[in-house]
Amino acid sequence: MKYIFWNNKACKKMQNILTIISFSLLLASCASVDPAKTDVELKTEPPAAQITTFTQALADLGLMTEIYNVDVVKIQSNPIGDNTGAAGATGAEIPRDITEMIKSCLNSIGGRVTFIPYDPSFIQNQMVTGYSSFDEKLIPDVVISGGITEFDRGLETRGDGTDVSAGAEFTGLPDYLPSKEVKLRYGDAGKTGLASITLDFNLLNFRTMAGIPRMSSINSMKVSKAMNERELGISLFGQTFGRKGSIKKVQGRHHAVRLLVELSMIQIVGKYNGLPYWTLLGEDAMPDKDVESAVKKFYYKLSDSDRLFKIQEWLYLHGYEVVLTGQLDNATVSALKQFDSSYNPANKIDADIFLKIYASIPIKESTLGRRNQLDRIMGQAPQAVEASSVPAQQPPMQQAAQAAAPQQSAPVAAQAAPQPAAAPAVSKQQRAVAAPAPAAASSVRKKSAIGRILTDEEW
Repeated sequence: MKYIFWNNKACKKMQNILTIISFSLLLASCASVDPAKTDVELKTEPPAAQITTFTQALADLGLMTEIYNVDVVKIQSNPIGDNTGAAGATGAEIPRDITEMIKSCLNSIGGRVTFIPYDPSFIQNQMVTGYSSFDEKLIPDVVISGGITEFDRGLETRGDGTDVSAGAEFTGLPDYLPSKEVKLRYGDAGKTGLASITLDFNLLNFRTMAGIPRMSSINSMKVSKAMNERELGISLFGQTFGRKGSIKKVQGRHHAVRLLVELSMIQIVGKYNGLPYWTLLGEDAMPDKDVESAVKKFYYKLSDSDRLFKIQEWLYLHGYEVVLTGQLDNATVSALKQFDSSYNPANKIDADIFLKIYASIPIKESTLGRRNQLDRIMGQAPQAVEASSVPAQQPPMQQAAQAAAPQQSAPVAAQAAPQPAAAPAVSKQQRAVAAPAPAAASSVRKKSAIGRILTDEEW
């Protein structure tokens, strides 16, 4: 009995020591979760250039204008903003003014596209101070008008959730416990919403201030927002523990407007210059019917010799070593067979293959080198900005997708931008047919240039 007494006494002493240690640890842990010492960490990121889905497409469009040798076009934009009034009603959920977005977009194209800002007060103030005059100012060819025309919120709202709970009661437990149950609960609730933004743009002739037929773009974009909440709770004999979290994400409305602006400017500039701009927008982009129609109309306006001349020019840009003679020679037949294995020399070159060759010219720097070589050989220097005073609109026909060029032409295309000795030689036959003199060559080029959608009278 004495042994048991002292053993029980030692156990109580040890229990007291453990209680003191546990209490000390509890105080230490409480100090670490002191509500007065609550803090939060902010995530910081360095500034970065704004890269969007269409950033590269805008740069490629500028390169395309040089490869296709279109005339310089000077574009100005009206002040453009929110025409729906939703920007004020929703606390600037969409931007009130998108003029600066359009300026940045147009100015980033480069190539044969020159942006002219609209700022009459600035120009007037500069003239008053004597710093500037209108002597050297460029006059726009075309003006862009438009705005945000639709912003529909709450087009679709969906909610879903899960709520599961389970519990069990135990017997034989001490009576001092608040409860004899163990419970488990899980909840998951979510909600999604959908809205739509639409932008309209039109192109006006600066001289007449009249709209240019079919030179418009109307694009819409769906934007979403979503919210989700989760909760997990456990109840042990009357004591409840749990965790809860929630998140809400909103697709940027302002960023969506920027994407719509960039897409619209690619369409407007591409269509105005007669370029197959859709090849810059990805494999899923649909061809512009107005551009394709203008290309075919252009095809039927040309003589057989002029058609062959243009085809030879485009084949050379593809990378084939052909001579611009305006005649169906062996080199041209060979290049056409490599480009399209189904081509039959016995058949007349139709409008479909004419369009296919035009719309598949590779858009890369080496192709621009071949274009510059052609210009030097034919005496067709690109038109300077200062010399362009009349709107240089042309029927839609533009650009080349590299995927459309067959693999057979790759070895030849690798010789892009050849040295003068490797350039297409101006043979006697070519001088007689294609470029008898610089003036005649320029006449042929102007006659067969692709550009704005022309009326029958202008044709």
